[in-house]
Amino acid sequence: MGSGPAPFSDIGKRTKDLLTKDYNFDHKFILSIPSSTGVGLTATGLKRDQIFVGDISTVYKSGSTTVDVKIDTYSNVSTKVTINNALPSTKAAFSFNVPDQRSGKLDVQYLHHHAAINSSLGLNPAPLLELAAAFGNKDLALGGEVGFDTASASFTKYNAGISFNKPDFSAALILADKGQTLKTSYVHSVNSPSVSEVAAELTHRFSTYENSFSFGSAHVVDPFTVVKTRFCDNGKVAMLCQREWRPKSHITVSAEYDSKAMSAGPKLGLALALKP
Repeated sequence: MGSGPAPFSDIGKRTKDLLTKDYNFDHKFILSIPSSTGVGLTATGLKRDQIFVGDISTVYKSGSTTVDVKIDTYSNVSTKVTINNALPSTKAAFSFNVPDQRSGKLDVQYLHHHAAINSSLGLNPAPLLELAAAFGNKDLALGGEVGFDTASASFTKYNAGISFNKPDFSAALILADKGQTLKTSYVHSVNSPSVSEVAAELTHRFSTYENSFSFGSAHVVDPFTVVKTRFCDNGKVAMLCQREWRPKSHITVSAEYDSKAMSAGPKLGLALALKP
């Protein structure tokens, strides 16, 4: 992508990742096994209450083509074939799920020095059409997205956003939910004496005149340990500690306390990711 803008879906992503990424209040296990032959295997397991779900996926890479096949505990099979540089600066992906015969989808991404365009087309008699575009450069981007359901002849979404990015901060303004919600977000990095980030997100809903906010932080304790915190206006407080105990393998402990549901007790989560 170089100096071009990021896709529209990345507007506000830096703040969202700090506030939500890696938080997990269940028991999760991920095992990734890479291979020099181009075939990789990943097994994922998740225990939520008394229910256990999981999946096994394999990725095969050959030249500019990547094939990703995933099988879950309910015997659903999802397949995705991605071709990089199918045309200059273009990536195309074809995906489908078995046994869902109407799940076929074609995604095309085009990246230019001043534009990032993503399109999606459902491969069925009444497809869902989606288009997202961002224009500008790596520092300033303006974009929007629209979705149209041909079965009901109605728009499923239309959103717009603008972002301003620098190495030490990022700000974004997004008009979402068909113009019914306004989101503003900001994240700032501080590198003294160690790397820390703070982020905040404010949401206003025009239909109900409701406001909500979240703010959080991430602090690099040492090269192998990260601690994150999050506070929300709904009374929920969360904390996360992630430790890389060997290269590309880490353990994450998360906790969340709801001050408005004191009798429920805090939620605790554990995630273990292994990569030989």
